[in-house]
Amino acid sequence: MSASPQPDLNRNRLPTLFEVLSRRTLPPVDLFSFYIYMRDQQRSVDYLDFWLDVAQHMSLCRHYVRELRRSVMIGTPKGEDAQSKRSSAVLENLGDMNQPAAGPSMFNTEKEKNQDAQMSAFLREQSDTGEVLAPHGHSPSHSLGSNVSGNNLGAVSSERTRPSIVSSPMELASDSNSPPHTVARGDIRASAEKILYTFLLPGAEREIILPHAITQDITISIEERGRDDPEVFDAAKDYVFQAMERDAFPGFLRMKALGNLVPPSMLFRLIVGLLSMFAGFWAGFILIFLNYPHHTRVWLILPFTLGTYALCTHQYALDPILALAGYSEYTFMSFSKIREPFVRKLLNKRALVVLMVTAITDACLVLLFALVPGKRLQLQNDTKTHHGYGTDEGNGDLGLVFIRARCSWDRSSPSYKVIWDFVHRVGWQEDITV
Repeated sequence: MSASPQPDLNRNRLPTLFEVLSRRTLPPVDLFSFYIYMRDQQRSVDYLDFWLDVAQHMSLCRHYVRELRRSVMIGTPKGEDAQSKRSSAVLENLGDMNQPAAGPSMFNTEKEKNQDAQMSAFLREQSDTGEVLAPHGHSPSHSLGSNVSGNNLGAVSSERTRPSIVSSPMELASDSNSPPHTVARGDIRASAEKILYTFLLPGAEREIILPHAITQDITISIEERGRDDPEVFDAAKDYVFQAMERDAFPGFLRMKALGNLVPPSMLFRLIVGLLSMFAGFWAGFILIFLNYPHHTRVWLILPFTLGTYALCTHQYALDPILALAGYSEYTFMSFSKIREPFVRKLLNKRALVVLMVTAITDACLVLLFALVPGKRLQLQNDTKTHHGYGTDEGNGDLGLVFIRARCSWDRSSPSYKVIWDFVHRVGWQEDITV
């Protein structure tokens, strides 16, 4: 059984998609975070599930062949004939099959490509001849696919732990690619059919969009030729990998390696920031035009600080306090510890920049509203004629508007009370006399 992949703690760069998919990274750029991103942001988690199921299928095949090879090395199967001898020779030449992860074909070394090709050829030969070699000491009742019938292919998903639906980041990161039990030949067939019926056939439960030539070739290979070797899915696996690498992974890195907030949290901060800035400007102008002292206006630092901080975190998609504390948000108000060293350093640098921008903007606003000279608004009842009124006692100024309102309206009416209350509050009652 192959060991679980170990994260590279000395990586002084951002991870690649293959490193994320092969579980060689830590939060917030691990496979669990990428799954959440594909589900919540890209709305294309079926592509990632397809990739994970194909990788699991490859692991099943490797585990099956590795168990057969171990059986051949321990003892010769009973009833050995010429065909069995050829199969045994192929198994002995395959090697240990200890690749840590099943990746896209373009990333495989020549040795891995040769091993995978020989393994696929061996499985195709088994399918063509109907020969099934059982691992030494294998009991069908303990295999994965011994209770899977042709009419109940969906049962595989409940018996095999799918990495894509693990409930916690730690479980997903530590999951091994190899199953912890003996794999039967029927398990491989059931796994291939499950992938076909779940993702590739038209109208499938979780159909993904692939070029017609690829899906048609896979369908013919599995249903008509009876193939279930890993090479059947190579073209589809490479296509899905390139699509995720091109369309989804750059956005994932921007969100997780350059920021630590998710879109719902950013929207919430935008609303809070705009409301706080509105409150700050409103209070600032009121204090200026009522000629409050400078030390009183310094309290504007509260709404301006909150508003500036919230708007800057929305603009940069980064909460600097959370980043410096070492946390990243993977769903709304749910946080995980930042454990990837390079990402931690990158977020700390950006957090300091955001704090500096916030402090400078906040200081400018507070100083502007605190130091500007105050001017209490007063009404002047002069004899100047205002355009539109043309009378001789200043009919056009604001004071006469309130005088007319006071004289002509019923003093018990709500409108009169609202206007006169405003006049009283701003100190104009001495200037308005009847």
